[in-house]
Amino acid sequence: MPKLNTYLNFDGQAEEAFTFYKSVFGGEFRMINRMSDMPGVENLPENERNRIMHISLPIGNDVLMASDIVPSMGHVLNKGNYAYVSVFVESREEADRIFAGLSVGGDIEMPMEDAFWGDYFGSFKDKYGVGWMINLPNQH
Repeated sequence: MPKLNTYLNFDGQAEEAFTFYKSVFGGEFRMINRMSDMPGVENLPENERNRIMHISLPIGNDVLMASDIVPSMGHVLNKGNYAYVSVFVESREEADRIFAGLSVGGDIEMPMEDAFWGDYFGSFKDKYGVGWMINLPNQH
């Protein structure tokens, strides 16, 4: 069966964001590669060489991954509302802890509450502009 994992892009904030995510979820980075690890790095401006080429953080049985864009290669980051990271939890306490941790400095769209469809749910954009949904499915 295929497995889906979330991959995020940042504009020079991937390492900072993932250090923040690690502080909420725990665990250790599986991998951190920098642009300076690539062949042909001599063509990159000095201020782009320390950007993240790939970073991954295991969370439960899943993996959250990301990279930074490289403006000198024509990359442009467009923040928007086209995607959310949806986190399914096993308890209200876990939902509240993750919501409180990740939403610091962000914009809360829907606080954690019992939603009309029966789940305990909340959503927000974190301080990096990434959309998150925290969901405790209704067990009834």
